Amino acid sequence: MRITKINYKKFLFPLIIGLLIWFLTPFKPLGVSVAAWHMLAIFVATIIGCITQPLPIGAVAILGFTITVITGEVEIETAVAGFGNDSIWLIAMAFFISRGFIKTGLGRRIALIFVRLFGKKTLGLAYSLIGVDLILAPATPSNTARAGGIMYPIIDSLSRSFGSSPEDQTERKIGSFLTFAEFHGNMITSAMFLTAMAGNPLAQSLAKAAHVNITWMGWFLAALIPGAISLVVVPFLIYKLYPPQVKKTPNAKKWADDQLTAMGHMSLAERFMSVIFIVALVLWISGGTFKIDATLTAFIALSLLLLTGVLSWSDILQEKGAWNTLTWFSILVMMANQLNTLGFIPWLSKTISTSLHGLSWPVVLVILILFYFYSHYLFASATAHVSAMYTALLGVAVAAGVPPLLGALMLGFFGNLFASTTHYSSGPAPILFSSGYVLQKDWWALNAVLGIFYLVIWLGVGTLWMKIIGVF
Repeated sequence: MRITKINYKKFLFPLIIGLLIWFLTPFKPLGVSVAAWHMLAIFVATIIGCITQPLPIGAVAILGFTITVITGEVEIETAVAGFGNDSIWLIAMAFFISRGFIKTGLGRRIALIFVRLFGKKTLGLAYSLIGVDLILAPATPSNTARAGGIMYPIIDSLSRSFGSSPEDQTERKIGSFLTFAEFHGNMITSAMFLTAMAGNPLAQSLAKAAHVNITWMGWFLAALIPGAISLVVVPFLIYKLYPPQVKKTPNAKKWADDQLTAMGHMSLAERFMSVIFIVALVLWISGGTFKIDATLTAFIALSLLLLTGVLSWSDILQEKGAWNTLTWFSILVMMANQLNTLGFIPWLSKTISTSLHGLSWPVVLVILILFYFYSHYLFASATAHVSAMYTALLGVAVAAGVPPLLGALMLGFFGNLFASTTHYSSGPAPILFSSGYVLQKDWWALNAVLGIFYLVIWLGVGTLWMKIIGVF
């Protein structure tokens, strides 16, 4: 048996940065506790380790987890509780559901139908898939459910139908482009509807506590123009910045028809998969009426897949991507939550509030949004970020003279758009990233460019549009 080769040199940078922050504890800000400062050091080192990858991300996260508990910053009971996060289990369940699409061939059949209808150009395929996300978004308050349970299985099957897969290093044929385009399409649709992402109703509730009333229609109308521009322009920008190798498929319709004919009629397994998928979709859309949340819906779907024999327990155990994501994402979310619990994030928000005194409100709004957006590199959960900073930043904005509804809505929109940062930025990010279609360096580099686009369009055009419709 051979020992796994490890590039220990890649540990140097995260270790040096982590130790540097740790040993600067005597010089920490007065408002930050020692525990919070040490947690920051471990979190930053872990994030850098996830970037340099001396070990796979899951293994790096385990090391960070171990150090967090050994140093006494977090009790073991609190640390392991992070593995019970329902959103993270939803991500894992989404992987299992997608396995059902692949195993039964239903995903391939759906992919072929999409090819037949929209397959003349790869860019057209991306727009059609994002269009599905747009239709589902208003009634699906879990963007993770949309990306992982609904869209990703179709994208994966479609990509493999074109001979594009991470396993044989052909992901750039079409899979990389479609995966990354869907991530951004999902993020944009999440920002457009109050009920399209779990953090949005939270922002509405926090705004109400600050005496700012946000309605469903008010949110939608304010987001309509910047959202529409983003939906049209962003897929095209990705197409130019990260082009697929397969751009045109003029014979796609005939090819798809031939493939569908060869597949024959739907098998019993496909029919079971179809019914279970529809049940899951209905519950994701209307589960609130029956008090069934998105994660429970995913467990129901998986249980039905096991009961009908569509999936076996062996299939579940072999789904490495799900278990890997469950591990590293749980640990990062736990660390990010501890930064808030131990007081570092609240201190940071308060510091900003005092430092912006005397500036004009447009300048303050821009500064706050820039801070809100780029501070998301410290977070592994959009909802956690909204919980930690929304109230404080809205208070700063209103105190500086920013029109209250404008400030509340803008912070609400960017509570989704700041996902254009990392591969752990929101629920959909680890699902799509862990598929292997997009390399980490490409994910970060492309997001850096597209993040600037969102800042310009939503802050610039969005503010002008809200002025026109009378938001302020």
